[in-house]
Amino acid sequence: MTLLLWILLATAVGGLLSAAIAGVFLLLSERSRAALLPHLVSFATGALLGASLLGLLPQALQGVGASRAHEIGLALVAGIGMFFVLEKLVLWRHCHADECETHAPQTAQNHEHHRDRASGTLILVGDSIHNALDGVLIAAAFLTNESLGIVTALAVMAHEIPQEVGDFAILLHSGMSRGRALFLNLMTSLTSCIGGVAAYFGLRQVMQFLPFALAIAAACFIYVAVADLIPGLHRRVDPKASVAQVVLIALGVGVIWLVETSGR
Repeated sequence: MTLLLWILLATAVGGLLSAAIAGVFLLLSERSRAALLPHLVSFATGALLGASLLGLLPQALQGVGASRAHEIGLALVAGIGMFFVLEKLVLWRHCHADECETHAPQTAQNHEHHRDRASGTLILVGDSIHNALDGVLIAAAFLTNESLGIVTALAVMAHEIPQEVGDFAILLHSGMSRGRALFLNLMTSLTSCIGGVAAYFGLRQVMQFLPFALAIAAACFIYVAVADLIPGLHRRVDPKASVAQVVLIALGVGVIWLVETSGR
């Protein structure tokens, strides 16, 4: 299988599958959704941390050598700062619980906001940009080696599912039917293919910058895990939930480690 085909397959299948699972997830009862969503977030946290710290960063450091390791550190810091700014500009918005500030349906103000069709349009635009960037990250990983590409694609899909649940909920609250919301969500997921193809042709021309692209990808995953996911996990402090979170985070890291080591 050619490298470009791997990138197209990983971006298309990952994007479509995460959007489809999110659509099916919303068919569950609110009680079932509330019980399962935190577990998905815990697993996604582990997958993102595992992909960034066990896969992307080591490959980035190996690509530049020990003498330039500080440059990868600078790229990592710059990447975290960039994603912070993007989130502030509402271009990169992750929300992983139905009752969070952005998606809360219980207040009249939020309810009216969700009913505004503009909110649905903004979500589709933001999701398209987000998925295109995910495609760039996946392509950068595949250009390094196939196993790292698979690890990155798995991490992307793991954190996409909870996010797509929130985005799908906003589309429904903006007045769309379930069928239309699911179709548009699936279509925006395909923008990851565009990002992947663009990165494939662009990064191949400047391979010397590939380690820094991997560092930016690692920064993205670390930022999402630490800034978006972990604070939500800390809202549940009972011992049983805490143990489940630790186990699922470890499982997420373990899955990534197994895929990464089996590809060597």
